[in-house]
Amino acid sequence: MREGFFRAVSTAEFTKLLRTFPPLPAENVPLDAARGRFLAGDVLAGEDLPAAGRAAMDGYAVRAAEVFGATENSPAYLDLAMDIPIGIIPDQPLPPGRCARIVTGAFLPQGADAVVMVEYTEDLGAGAIEIRRPVPPGENMLFAGEDAALGQRILAAGTRLRPQEIGMLAALGQTVVAVGRRPSVAVLSTGDELVPASATPRPGQIRDVNTHTLSAMVEAAGAEPHAFPLVPDDLPGITAALADATASHDLTLLSGGSSVGARDFTLDALRGLGADILAHGVAISPGKPTILASRAGRPVIGLPGQVTSAQVVMAVFGAPLLAHLAGDVAAFDRPVRTFPAILSRNIASKQGREDHVRVRLEPRPGELPLAHPVLGKSGLLKTLLLADGLIVIPADLEGYAGGLEVAVRPI
Repeated sequence: MREGFFRAVSTAEFTKLLRTFPPLPAENVPLDAARGRFLAGDVLAGEDLPAAGRAAMDGYAVRAAEVFGATENSPAYLDLAMDIPIGIIPDQPLPPGRCARIVTGAFLPQGADAVVMVEYTEDLGAGAIEIRRPVPPGENMLFAGEDAALGQRILAAGTRLRPQEIGMLAALGQTVVAVGRRPSVAVLSTGDELVPASATPRPGQIRDVNTHTLSAMVEAAGAEPHAFPLVPDDLPGITAALADATASHDLTLLSGGSSVGARDFTLDALRGLGADILAHGVAISPGKPTILASRAGRPVIGLPGQVTSAQVVMAVFGAPLLAHLAGDVAAFDRPVRTFPAILSRNIASKQGREDHVRVRLEPRPGELPLAHPVLGKSGLLKTLLLADGLIVIPADLEGYAGGLEVAVRPI
């Protein structure tokens, strides 16, 4: 399918096209290297966790029925049957009318079904323990299998592994984890006017910004950026760079050359390589001249050369695509995290495109912050430096009125 530039697809259509790229194959990694990765399959518990009832507090393991009604004025009295050290499962049951001194994490003896906190007890000596508070069954203890039962699905495929999931896997003895592969991303910037950031530009030249900002955004998304040398505005050079990048990377990001100017060779280069042009133009501002193509089943995104446009498109489309490739089953469906603010003034929008407006936040004690639009051309870096987030004006609206509560996406 080929889309002309002036037949820009909607953001929903563009996202639908991104979904057609399959996730990357799974790989096994050590548990300590799995943080931030996405599970390639369900994790089932291979054992009960805990293996037996354990104390959640220091105190005395008891039969709850034997301390029923105990108070400060009318305590219950139990004989001490045993001291239970941590790491040992008691080999004797708890006799009736007795209790066991226990520490946090130690296993309860058979017959005990609750733990009285040590603060509500007193050792009277000669093995007599005074209990001044009742406990219901299960109080201050973990039951066998309460965290995980043998055969239970503990984590679903596509789960992003945070430190807490890493801890559960460690508790279950999972020291090697099957996760989606981390995407490798080629980052190319094109333009005769570009020079490396380390160079001193001559008149008519500018330092390369997009290679560095896009690489940083790729890394922040959990993928592996690979920056290519700058590519001049000529068809053979862009074609050669794209051929190299798409042959060895899971995603190629090329900034510049996506518009309709005389020197915009990206489309011709992609077609010359046999790539399928899925979309040329998306109804978003900034970022309308974005290209989406597929070469050998691998996605290529042609980003606008303007720095703000490139970063907005990367945030809106590139980051979810990278999560999807890495195995996040909800990458395109998970709501974007936002926080509320009050728009400080009216802001107009052109119907038919989705506007992503930069805003600066003004805190107000006891009230929602004010969101001040940061207006400026897409080539200005300072609009992103001054902005705290983005608000989205849907394509079917002509703008927002001042005083409206809006959802701000952090950037």
